[in-house]
Amino acid sequence: MPFYVSPAQQMRDKAEYARQGIARGRSCVTLQYAGGILMMAPNPSSALHKISEIYDRIAFAAVGRYNEYENLRKAGVTVADITGYQFDRRDVTARGIANYYAQTLGTIFTESNKPFEVEIVVAEVGEQPDGDQIYRITFDGSVTDEPGFVAFGGEADRVSAVLKERYSEGLSLAGAFGAALSALSASGNGERTEIVDSQLEVAILDRTRDHRTFRRIRATRLEELIAEARAAESGPAASGTPEASEAPEAPDTPAASQAPETPEAPETSSDSAPPTGPDPSQTDRGGGTEPPL
Repeated sequence: MPFYVSPAQQMRDKAEYARQGIARGRSCVTLQYAGGILMMAPNPSSALHKISEIYDRIAFAAVGRYNEYENLRKAGVTVADITGYQFDRRDVTARGIANYYAQTLGTIFTESNKPFEVEIVVAEVGEQPDGDQIYRITFDGSVTDEPGFVAFGGEADRVSAVLKERYSEGLSLAGAFGAALSALSASGNGERTEIVDSQLEVAILDRTRDHRTFRRIRATRLEELIAEARAAESGPAASGTPEASEAPEAPDTPAASQAPETPEAPETSSDSAPPTGPDPSQTDRGGGTEPPL
């Protein structure tokens, strides 16, 4: 006879198992910018994608076990294609795809002995920024609407804290890329880990594109964005050091040429006695040209 385990304990054990599996991966970031939605994930593999296209204006990002979230991605593409064919392409929405993933993951979590070790984000770009949608689906089928930005997988709490400080509405693509790169590069002890272009997978949903808005950022464009982000990071530090031309001016010291005027003595004849007192040319007051010690 098998040992009896209460349903509550089974759910706790499954949730802990799934969280540990997801935490072993690297965090991913999805955030809005002025021209659409940016998705970024550390991924050294050029063949196994974490970020993919689902439909015309919908993208998919995931962390966890690749074989599990790849099966979910293919299922989402099939559902989107069938819905668009049977009804209309405008009927395919990120909300509908997110609900499908939530039902699938919730059923697996409840009925299967082993839950899926995955966490998913489904994003849709609108014609206007207020039409953008970002949904986060966890291993147990929970769905949350994430306005602005979301970090998931790995050390998501730490990445979210850094991203919250850097993110603001209406960022340019370069600004959003720099914020996401800073969040992914920050480590727990406050130091930064340099990420090169070969270790990044970056894609955007470009609002200005017609029909299919998904586009991957690779090669030269990716290198340019990384260089701009690093230049922006080093810019404030460089500008904080006063240059020679911007050095604070030395306090004014009275010079011989700036000595207060004295009332002129009445004119006397050439044989009169010379004036008493120190010679102005022998004064010991500084000329004001050297900085103070």
